[in-house]
Amino acid sequence: MHYEDSRVALPQAEPVYTLGANLLLRGSFLWMFIGLALTTAVSVAVATSESLFLVLYSNPWTLWGLLIAEVLLVIVISAAIGRLSAGAAAFLFLLYSAINGATLSSVFLVYAEASIIQAFVAASCLFAAMAIFGYFTRLDLTSWGVLLMVGLATLFVSMVVNMFIGSSTFEYFISVAGIVVFLGLTAYDTQKILRIGAVLGAGDPDARRRTAIIGALTLYLDFVNLLLFLLRLFGRSRD
Repeated sequence: MHYEDSRVALPQAEPVYTLGANLLLRGSFLWMFIGLALTTAVSVAVATSESLFLVLYSNPWTLWGLLIAEVLLVIVISAAIGRLSAGAAAFLFLLYSAINGATLSSVFLVYAEASIIQAFVAASCLFAAMAIFGYFTRLDLTSWGVLLMVGLATLFVSMVVNMFIGSSTFEYFISVAGIVVFLGLTAYDTQKILRIGAVLGAGDPDARRRTAIIGALTLYLDFVNLLLFLLRLFGRSRD
């Protein structure tokens, strides 16, 4: 889920370094890190607690309810961000992060812990590299948007198709494509946040805090999906 582009022209020769742009980007990354920390804590807590694990996985309706809640929260945050207070937006983002942590605890059922740690480190390094590229590049990445959205839609359709055909070769190419798409989205979304921050400026702290939440959600989704595709490609199953 990605918020709409702000069509603000950037100088062709220089990246954006305005105060408003940097403040918004800093706030977005701060909230993203907070969300990821909460997701990690909840995921580990569920995976290591027999009682919590049984509550979540003994009844399939519980898991489905959490997955539906995640989708609804993303829709609400994205659609209503202009009407939410900064505090309400932050609460919904943290609630989403916690629920996502519970559902992501399933990776501990599938993959060895060493593989999860290695994928997390790899995702962190790749994400940081593309975010830095998005910040410093002199290229206008606006034109990447349509291509990346087409890639995202193609990924979704391909994953649904492969659920029925179960091709390991197709799975491999889907995972590679997913990594490429979310690396591109990381750079694209970083520059997009800079653009929006340049429009907002530094004079409206409440609007900046609310917008930082939607920016954090977008970056959070980029990172989590990058991590999951790396696990699909390189993760070693539990013995």
